[in-house]
Amino acid sequence: MRESKSAKLNQLQEDNHQNVHLSPSKLAKLFDPDASWDKDQLGDVLHWIRQVVGLICGLLWGSIPLVGGIWIILFLAISSGIVYGYYAMILKVDEEDFGGHAALLQEGLFASLTLFLLAWILVYSLAHF
Repeated sequence: MRESKSAKLNQLQEDNHQNVHLSPSKLAKLFDPDASWDKDQLGDVLHWIRQVVGLICGLLWGSIPLVGGIWIILFLAISSGIVYGYYAMILKVDEEDFGGHAALLQEGLFASLTLFLLAWILVYSLAHF
């Protein structure tokens, strides 16, 4: 009985070890134009890219003491440009398979705008008042 359990355990470990070597790492998939993406996976990646851009821009805008609506428009342009560049130039996905440019460019937009404004206002208020 113990021998059969240990044999099964060894077989499972060997299978897992082989699967690790066969599957590409998740980080490498982010920059692989030949990787296959489903709509949810690509949407999640675009969402989190926007969140990082929103946080960085909000912290930067607040620490420099920038004020005015032009900086919100600039953030939207930077964020959309990075997302577009990522899926069109790096991943080279067919946007029609994922709902078109509008669907991909809207992914995570409002959440990142909220995070951007929150970071900008907090840093500006705490650092300059």
